Amino acid sequence: MNKLILTTAVLALTAGVAFADGHGKTIRMGTEGAYPPYNFINDAGEVDGFERELGDELCARAELTCEWVTNEWDSIIPNLVSGNYDTIIAGMSITDERDEVIDFTQNYTLPDPSAYLVLSADADLANGVIAAQTNTIQAAFIADTGATLVEFATPEETIAAVKNGEADAVLADKAFLTPIEADDADLMFLEQEEMIGGGIGMGLRESDTELRDKFDAAIQSMKDDGTLNALLDKWEIGGAF
Repeated sequence: MNKLILTTAVLALTAGVAFADGHGKTIRMGTEGAYPPYNFINDAGEVDGFERELGDELCARAELTCEWVTNEWDSIIPNLVSGNYDTIIAGMSITDERDEVIDFTQNYTLPDPSAYLVLSADADLANGVIAAQTNTIQAAFIADTGATLVEFATPEETIAAVKNGEADAVLADKAFLTPIEADDADLMFLEQEEMIGGGIGMGLRESDTELRDKFDAAIQSMKDDGTLNALLDKWEIGGAF
């Protein structure tokens, strides 16, 4: 999930000392809370989903005390850099553009196909209007094609745009779209899919190398013992490592 405002890089100079100064401090895990199955808010008002389970396990393995906070997607990178939380764990694909502003752990998912959800099988992807959440890899992909891109702040709004005729299709992670398609008889997938992004990783401030290394080692340990694959299978996300 996501584009960035490069000017926020200067904020890292003032926010970067957070982890280095804080042995024993509580690590704030920043997520969107609006992109199931990766992350969402459950009926109890708590962060839930694949990344909640993953993040809790990573914190346990890294022997860190963690708490969860939510942030709107379009400001999630600037607010990490400015110190509002210590990590991003929010379905964020690793890209070169983002890596210029923040740092990433290794990926904890393989690249997931992006799918087109439509009302009609004859939707015109080449010349039509395609919806995507703002600042996502899907929005950047559409912008490089001949189609007309229409961006929305939340993933729910992209689905609504298709249903009300404002867009011909929505492009998003297939894992997010699959339950929506299954629950709505009016919506369908097109056969065409796009493979974009390098998998999803945790985002951190570039100065927080110690924290990055702790989470990186925890992710690797979950890959090595099979628990990461088990979580991916449970939440029906991507392929196995």
